[in-house]
This record gives sequence, structure tokens and C-alpha cells, in this order.
Amino acid sequence: MASMLPKHTCNISFLILFLLALAIDYSHAFSKYISPSSLGLKREKLSHLHFYLHDITSGKNATAVRVAEAPSTNQSSTSFGATVMMDDLLTIKPDVNSETVGRAQGVYAFASQSDLSLLMVLNFAFTEGKYNGSTLSLLGSNHVLSTVREMPIVGGSGVFRFARGYAQARNYDNSTVHTIVEYNVYVFHYLGV
Repeated sequence: MASMLPKHTCNISFLILFLLALAIDYSHAFSKYISPSSLGLKREKLSHLHFYLHDITSGKNATAVRVAEAPSTNQSSTSFGATVMMDDLLTIKPDVNSETVGRAQGVYAFASQSDLSLLMVLNFAFTEGKYNGSTLSLLGSNHVLSTVREMPIVGGSGVFRFARGYAQARNYDNSTVHTIVEYNVYVFHYLGV
């Protein structure tokens, strides 16, 4: 009989812990794991988007304006410290008058003292077709003098919720006033959003 007491005590202890675990109210928990399907998300797909960005830095139709600079920016060969706010047009073809698919809205800052590199923080805000109202968020370093620059896509909204991927930028035409950049964006996102 004495040997059964510890076994019963152990079983009762386990039963009490099990019942306590069931009684915990998870509605006030800081985080919990959920299934993607509980949000209406279906399978993931990979999309390729191709468009042209028009960065116009002067004139009455300027889409990019300098909003800040360091006291030493004008003495820097790389414009280090200059910060530019952008609302650039995105088009299907290199011609600025071709079909518009959205805007690139955000900030780029001259972030290197040794080469021409920009810190890019922007949203591609789409206004046409099945992506109308959706955005992709880009955050990364843009080494402007490289032929092809790769920057991460770190998220999105609308159709692009939970998006991740990368963007490749290539200068199409680079003048002092109107730069045209070709973008190829590869992004994973869920169907059913």
C-alpha cells in the first residue's frame, strides 16, 4: 500500500497540472501560433513585376526633392548626408507618358562617404489592375554606379501581405534631371488575400 501512494500522488499531480493548462485563458496572451488559413491565406506564389521608375529632381514636375542635408554635404564627393523625399511615377514602359501602374513613395539618403550609395526606404504603391491598392516595401542599399543593384523586399500590404523577395534596379536613362530606372521585382506572397 505504501508503494502505491507515490504513484497516486504523481498521477494526481499530473492531472492537476493538465487541468490548469486547460484552464489558462489564451485570449490575453501576448502571442500565439496561428495557421495561415485562419487569415484566409492559401498557397504561396512567386510573382515577377516589371516597371520603370521616373525620378525627376527639378522643374515644376519634380517628383524627388531634397528635404535635409548635413553641413558638410556640399563638400562631399558623394553628397553624404543629403536626404531626398520621393513620389516617383511607375510606368509600364520607359516613356514617362506610358501607362502608369503606381508610385514609388518614400525616402532615399546618400549614405556612404566613399562611394555613391543610397539608403532606400520606399513603398511601391500600385494603382492599376489586380494590384490596385496594394504595396510592396523596399529597404536596402542602392549602389548607384553598379550596373544592376539588388535590394530586399521586406513586406507589403493588400495582395502582398506577408511579401518577401528582392528587387533588381538597372539605370535605363540617367540625366541630371530625369533618371529612369528599370525594376524587376520578384516577390513571394499568398493567394487568397
